[in-house]
Amino acid sequence: MMNVLLVIHLMIAVALIGVVLLQRSEGGGLGIGGGGGGGGMSGFLTGRGTANLLTRTTAILAAAFMLTSLTLTIFAGSTRQPKSILDEIPASSAPSVPSAPAGQAAPSETQPTAPAAPEKPAVPIQ
Repeated sequence: MMNVLLVIHLMIAVALIGVVLLQRSEGGGLGIGGGGGGGGMSGFLTGRGTANLLTRTTAILAAAFMLTSLTLTIFAGSTRQPKSILDEIPASSAPSVPSAPAGQAAPSETQPTAPAAPEKPAVPIQ
């Protein structure tokens, strides 16, 4: 079902590109569209009726494109199983007890060690 919808989505996208390219340019900023004497498609699609047809076709194709996009998004989200990052942590990578620096005995795992209190305050007391 999802593959069929994806093919329809791609056909709508190609048709939408084609209909947009068929429309007459309003700006003519590059000198290729508008009412200039550039020739080209100016004699092919003229008249108000054709402009209305292309505008409606563009709107319908855009709505169909959005609908298929949303449907594909819903299908993609429904097939995925929710999972947590914590589920992916293997048991062997659990944090281990840090080893003691050289010259000191390693702390035993049965007795918890408390952090050492500082001898001098880091900031002078006033």
